[in-house]
Amino acid sequence: MSFITDATKIKRWREERRWSQEHLADLAGLGLRTIQRIENGEPASDESLKALAAAYNVDVMALSIDQDEVAAKAVATQNAKTRAALRLSFWIHFASYILGAVVFMAINIGNQNSQMIWPLLWWTVGVVSHAVPVVIVELVTRYSEKYDT
Repeated sequence: MSFITDATKIKRWREERRWSQEHLADLAGLGLRTIQRIENGEPASDESLKALAAAYNVDVMALSIDQDEVAAKAVATQNAKTRAALRLSFWIHFASYILGAVVFMAINIGNQNSQMIWPLLWWTVGVVSHAVPVVIVELVTRYSEKYDT
């Protein structure tokens, strides 16, 4: 067998049953130090895992980490970070746009002409074109969370 042992699951199951590490070691026929090492995430032998599975009255595979679940969580975390970075970049762009608009309007008022309207107009186009992907990504994410689960 070559799979990753889920140390948190083993510890959680022991605590849910209100067993001490000594009691689990006695039930499984293992040493206390072996239980401590397994719960700390160190690799366990096949015999130790079989003994733990027998003590918990479950299949040995129930003590393993589901690789698909771990991969799905990693992808979800990365997607969330990417969406957060996209939103942050938009809000930074929007804040600089507001500051620039104030400066451009002050220049327009001081010069009594409207020469700064065109740069402001094109900057508005840039902000809107930055907002569109943010909105699309958020809508797609909400749709997929609602209908894919």
